[in-house]
Amino acid sequence: MTTDSPRWFKSSYSGNGGNCVEVAANLVSSDGVVPVRDSKNPAGPVLTVTAGSFAAFVAGVKGGEFGSV
Repeated sequence: MTTDSPRWFKSSYSGNGGNCVEVAANLVSSDGVVPVRDSKNPAGPVLTVTAGSFAAFVAGVKGGEFGSV
């Protein structure tokens, strides 16, 4: 695992409603993980998932597996 710091970003589709998550995709190539956090609580807990699991989740969202968004 590297000592790189996460570079957090929100989707360009995120509005200002406050119900957003941030991801740090910069750790995929070095560590194979995608950290995820609540944008309203940047000092709060971080969920770290494997890059493959995150890709499967995104594909599921795009494919409508979780209902309409």
